[in-house]
Amino acid sequence: MATQPLGERAVRLISVEEYLSAIYEPDCEYDEGVVVERNLGEFEHALLQTLLATLFTNNMDGWGVFALTEQRVQVAARKFRVPDVCVLPIGGQTDPILTRPPLIVMEILSPEDTMRRITKKAAEYREFGVEDVWVIDPFARVAFRSATSGLERVANGELSVPGTPILVQVAELFEKLDRIRAASKQG
Repeated sequence: MATQPLGERAVRLISVEEYLSAIYEPDCEYDEGVVVERNLGEFEHALLQTLLATLFTNNMDGWGVFALTEQRVQVAARKFRVPDVCVLPIGGQTDPILTRPPLIVMEILSPEDTMRRITKKAAEYREFGVEDVWVIDPFARVAFRSATSGLERVANGELSVPGTPILVQVAELFEKLDRIRAASKQG
């Protein structure tokens, strides 16, 4: 068992096999021998993840896709990511771990996330072959899409996939988030 210095503490390196055989609650990512915890679990993050998965489920027949939450994706031989939401075409891969690029990968920011870290993850997804990487910040109420030059803010408030009927109005997601938040405060 090797260790690698990271700041002031040592990180235990593990094999891919050990990562895949372990159970993490919540699931963790794996980056070149290091198990990486994910930021999640707060209301805005969880609700936005649910809203997005529900939107894709409700439009499954018309859009020809389905959504998965927290699905492991092997983006490189020794790198596994667990996006908040990924979207696959109906009839596509349904293996326990995705080894081919999903149609869309969505990351929802938590307060602890940094733009540097999420930009790196988005670049990894694109290098793997995911053409549409969406990053949504429920706190700043903005959305980004990954481009070859990095993350670009979505100016028109619409997330879409060219050549498909997929269209997500970001403002509608935030309105639902606000409506549910307000209703829970009244109760």
